[in-house]
Parts: sequence; structure tokens; C-alpha cells
Amino acid sequence: MVQQGDQFCLTDMKEGQTGVMRSVLGGKMAAKRLADMGLTAGTEIKMIRKALFKGPVQIELCGARLVLGRGLASRIIVDPK
Repeated sequence: MVQQGDQFCLTDMKEGQTGVMRSVLGGKMAAKRLADMGLTAGTEIKMIRKALFKGPVQIELCGARLVLGRGLASRIIVDPK
């Protein structure tokens, strides 16, 4: 769990909660991969579902739903709404 003031990682969001993406903890390749999927700073994200036992998370952004592995999702820093 990563917390920076009012910011926390995507995997800490509750189902149904929304937030705004702020940054990515990691290298350029992780940031580029996320940007290619539409996940850039300022993007509003809604947590749809978290799988049990550290499985993937399903999110919604710009009307599209994506499934991210928990490792990659834990690198995304968000501001809660």
C-alpha cells in the first residue's frame, strides 16, 4: 500500500470508488504501456471490481473497461474523489 498525502495506489480503491490518476511509480515502459491504454495523468478512473487473492482489477475510464494485473495497478497513484 502506497500513500502520499491524500493520494494512494489504485489497488487501495474500493469497488465503485472513483479517483483521478496522478502518476506512475516505475520506469518509462510501464508509463508508456499505461498511456497506450489511455491511462495518463488527469484521467478519471472508477474501480469496478477487484479479484480475490491478489488477482487482477477491473477499472473503467472514458467509458471503456480495462483489466490490469495487480502488480501494474499497484504502481498507479490516484487522488480519491
